[in-house]
Amino acid sequence: MAAVIRTALGARAKRIDHIGSTAINGLAAKPIIDIQVSVVDFDPLDSLIEPLKAIGYVWRSSNPELPKRYFRESPGQERRHIHVRRLGSWHEQWPLLFRDYMRIHVEEHEPYVDLKRRLAARFQNDRVAYTIGKEDHLWQIIRRADRWAAATGWMSRVSDA
Repeated sequence: MAAVIRTALGARAKRIDHIGSTAINGLAAKPIIDIQVSVVDFDPLDSLIEPLKAIGYVWRSSNPELPKRYFRESPGQERRHIHVRRLGSWHEQWPLLFRDYMRIHVEEHEPYVDLKRRLAARFQNDRVAYTIGKEDHLWQIIRRADRWAAATGWMSRVSDA
């Protein structure tokens, strides 16, 4: 998948990373692959939209997160989400930090998965409420991950997608 995205975007794609729960071995996850594409700039936007459209992704212009451009699979395709973020930004780095921290700190898995399952059962048809429900726990993990990063000298390495 990364090779297809890299071919479509060419030099615009500075990094391509598998992020989210499916990127963390042993962590229960929905069957959705999250891919982060790091770019220097979002403009011109058409040079992101058109190549990704050509390989089956739809730009979600209604996405409320300003620091990213969000694409989803076309109807009928395997569930894949592409998050395009600015290279070196906090919004690009935190998913990588979260992923790398959680890959090493398996003791964090069970409480996080338990919370996600409870929220999924409670908010089956309300993705926004589900996401908000995870925020406090997620920020606690990010704070621990930040301390771990400072203690170990963590830096995002070569992309792994």
